[in-house]
Amino acid sequence: MPPAMTDLLDIWAAHSPLAGHALDQITVDFLLPTGIYIQMDVPREATIQHIKLLLWKQAQSFPLFPALGEMESHMFECVNQAAVHEELEDETRRLCDIRPFLPVLKLVTRNCGRAERLLDSKIGVLIGKGLHELDAINDQEVKDFRAKMFRMSEERMQRVQMMTCTEWLQACFSPQLEPAAGPAISDGVNDRQADLKVIIHFNQSQDSASLKVPSSCTPTELMEMAMRKWLTTHGPEEEPWRGQYVLRASHCLEFLCGDHPLSQYKYIRTCIQSKESPHLTLVPTSTVKDMFDKEISAIGAVVSRKSSNPPLPLPPKRRVPTQVQTCVWDVSSPFKIVLVKGSKVNAEETAKVQVRAGLFHGTELLCKPAVSSESSGRSDHTWKDNTLEFDLSVCDLPRMTRLCFAIYAVMDKVKKQKSTKNAHINKYQTIRKAGKVHYPIAWVNTMVFDYKGQLKTGDIILHCWSSFPDELEEMLNPIGTIQTNPYTENATALHIHFPEYLPHSIIFPPFDKILEKAAEIARASDCTQMGRGGKKFHIELKEIMERDALSQLCENEKDLIWTLRYDCRENFPQSLPKLLLSVKWSKHEDMAQLQALLQIWPKLSPRDALELLDFNYPDQYVREYAVGCLRDMSNEELSQYLLQLVQVLRYEPYYDCALTHFLLERAQRNRKIGHFLFWHLRSEIHMPAVSVQFALILEAYCRGSIPHIEVLKKQVEALSKLKSVNELIKLGTIKNARSKTKEAMLTKEAMMTCLRQSGYSETLSDLHSPLNPNILLSGINVEKCRYMDSKMKPLWIVYNNKLLGGDTLGIIFKNGDDLRQDMLTLQILRIVPYGCLATGDRAGLIEVVSSADTIANIQLTSSNVAAAAAFNKDALLNWLKERNSGDALDRAIEEFTLSCAGYCVATYVLGIGDRHSDNIMVRSTGQLFHIDFGHILGNFKSKFGIKRERVPFILTHDFIHVIQQGKTGYTEKFGSFRQYCEDAYLVLRKNGNLFITLFALMLTAGLPELTSVKDIQYLKDSLALGKTDDEALKQFRQKFDEALRESWTTKVNWMAHNVAKDNRS
Repeated sequence: MPPAMTDLLDIWAAHSPLAGHALDQITVDFLLPTGIYIQMDVPREATIQHIKLLLWKQAQSFPLFPALGEMESHMFECVNQAAVHEELEDETRRLCDIRPFLPVLKLVTRNCGRAERLLDSKIGVLIGKGLHELDAINDQEVKDFRAKMFRMSEERMQRVQMMTCTEWLQACFSPQLEPAAGPAISDGVNDRQADLKVIIHFNQSQDSASLKVPSSCTPTELMEMAMRKWLTTHGPEEEPWRGQYVLRASHCLEFLCGDHPLSQYKYIRTCIQSKESPHLTLVPTSTVKDMFDKEISAIGAVVSRKSSNPPLPLPPKRRVPTQVQTCVWDVSSPFKIVLVKGSKVNAEETAKVQVRAGLFHGTELLCKPAVSSESSGRSDHTWKDNTLEFDLSVCDLPRMTRLCFAIYAVMDKVKKQKSTKNAHINKYQTIRKAGKVHYPIAWVNTMVFDYKGQLKTGDIILHCWSSFPDELEEMLNPIGTIQTNPYTENATALHIHFPEYLPHSIIFPPFDKILEKAAEIARASDCTQMGRGGKKFHIELKEIMERDALSQLCENEKDLIWTLRYDCRENFPQSLPKLLLSVKWSKHEDMAQLQALLQIWPKLSPRDALELLDFNYPDQYVREYAVGCLRDMSNEELSQYLLQLVQVLRYEPYYDCALTHFLLERAQRNRKIGHFLFWHLRSEIHMPAVSVQFALILEAYCRGSIPHIEVLKKQVEALSKLKSVNELIKLGTIKNARSKTKEAMLTKEAMMTCLRQSGYSETLSDLHSPLNPNILLSGINVEKCRYMDSKMKPLWIVYNNKLLGGDTLGIIFKNGDDLRQDMLTLQILRIVPYGCLATGDRAGLIEVVSSADTIANIQLTSSNVAAAAAFNKDALLNWLKERNSGDALDRAIEEFTLSCAGYCVATYVLGIGDRHSDNIMVRSTGQLFHIDFGHILGNFKSKFGIKRERVPFILTHDFIHVIQQGKTGYTEKFGSFRQYCEDAYLVLRKNGNLFITLFALMLTAGLPELTSVKDIQYLKDSLALGKTDDEALKQFRQKFDEALRESWTTKVNWMAHNVAKDNRS
């Protein structure tokens, strides 16, 4: 069989050319609105526009042609690979890129403005969810949110049209800045300011010039010097140059906007730290202006500038009698719901089925759960006592109350069953009382108030979820989504009824009424500054407030915090989270007082405010306060925490919330933030719990960033092509698994043939790198591309850097691995020199680090025998010596020492597993770093029940050999290394609460090794939070000595790994 024949039905994949017979033409069936059917051959790589032209010529010889009318008033429709109808409004796309499920195109009549339809179509393709799917959702909340976002996006685009070119450049390609108070850069001899050697490239020629300038020099001053140098070598210019050029980092699209000192630009500072000369390019402003004009015209094609003629006023509304509404605080009845019926309940016929319901505010259970009577039956169930009444009055329901349900089977204590309908369910079994076992069947959550703050009434059908998390309270899952299961066909459905307490609607009071209530309580108590504690209480309060974020508060401590809440505000403002956990949210009087206190609470730092976006703090005003604190974040800081901020959108029960507005506003103001917001959302669009929410935010982003659509579309198309190449290789390797060497040659050849095809090479060329949108990837260097030998056959793709001739960039495309855990770990480990980005369902990209190799390869290259390689302590030092000499070698050893200290401490604290020699790399500059974060938080691999990795961190004698510069008794260097490790550990301890928060905010992301608070407990233990610095250092030193003593076990592991690898190859 030919090497790369995959599924024959996939006529769009580029297999056939690999088999040696090019299928340039494809037979397509066309269905016309006149009822005529035409079959004809069209080129696989033709655009839709070209195909339409061919069809029109052919249709002339068929009946009813005049009835078709204008060609422009029609467009094609197809069923795509996701089995969804797709309107092909964008006619510049090629048929082979669209890849219809079958080669059938239906011609339909357009029914609205072409530009709007085209934009809608592009957005649908880009976000991975057609907008017609959103149009079809019969939910007023979705309709209101989209209408609001549409209006705001249009206003945003009109503001962009009024921007100057400089303002636009600042928003799209602004450089990363370091804080002004960074370390002063001196020459180290007499502390005078060091000169900086800068290489200036002139955009209009191949020339470059070297300049020595002080690091305090500004871009404007640098440009003046560069032009003076240019004039001396090229003669005088007629026009004055000032303002006609702008400086850009030579390797990427990062312009040195603003007039800050050079040392404040991150790129320049990185060059200074690595003792390299920065390369900057003088770009004519006319080039920038062309880019700007192109983007403005893209907006103009869809959005008209603000019209000078105001729209006609709307006709006056008829006076509708104001609806009678009652405040929820005036309803003292107990809250209750009615269970109408359950259908498609997946339980044994002998089982009795019960429903448990709980009211939650965050993770706090507001009252005892209500339990239904037992019901028996096949898949449909009704309950005799079908009204569930809760021990909580309607007036005390918090605004963000969640009603959580669990449906479970009650069975007699089971003997061993041969088969069961739910084989997996034993994992969740909980024995409640003697002789009875409860099996969870399904869960579902819903809000008690709707998005407008109105108490829900009437019937509602909730389609449930069947997969349960490991930890549940009373079998209820409050942290789970409030979205119902979209796969309604097979889901258990729970039909419930919210009763009407009054003949008219009941609403939660607006904010001003809440503050009035607080003022009324304050007047009645006749003391606004209540709860001033004595010295004894103050000491106790201080001890509670200094505990870490995972520490539980007992009821007495909560009461103390609430009583001394004004003391907290004055002395421990950063302890707001602990105060919020102490509020009795089920008493509306306490809630009102808390809201009044929040109005005068000092602003928290953005880092401290992040914790308030956790699931434990659902109150909308608390979350608005937190978002208000985040507004002080710089773009760099926001980029750093964007991953978590996207994940906590899952905790937002309503689409229109402060966090969504904040993220959209900042993303539309800064292209780089917009880029990563897009990918963080887009990579999870396939998840049913967030699919609609993330699609709505993505649609809003695209409508407010129209010029960015084409840029992102190119990236999405390129990734789609890489995915099909990867699937082609996987199939090729499976089918040729018998003869390994032959298979490898044939499949690599197939991959290269595929990448050279115009359908692939064009799509994969000239795009912004998804890993860093400021890097322009020009074309693929096909000869250097390959696939890797691991299970998922990742692609190793080598690109040419468009902005820097001769420079190549490597990107690894993975399909089949979830990279989000790697992204989280890399975010914490900022010492790692590469980027990683999840782009879809178990797919993503990893940046290749140039001039680096794995410890395993370095050892194997220096030894002929795989088993002996791991014990060759000179290999690593010799490898560095081959690549560095003199001062450069000293710098490389110092870099190795520092990065090794960072590596040792970070892998210990984060519990990073799989630390074999193929997962540890070294750069020629001496930097040591880890790759592959599939195992974190102490989840180490084991074999035959024995943990493979026994040491707390990797510290082998060949590492120490490099640190000591190859000298055996050089204890001074080793002492410095040990001190670096201890200093690094203490720095991490100081930021312990931030790490816990960052991991806690990712709990619902569905990462395999981060599913419950127990997983985060690992961090608390490794950082010894709750202990003094001296106690923590004592523990750390013991671990350090243990690593040193047990380094032979690491060597044995590495030897085993090398031998296994050697046998595989």
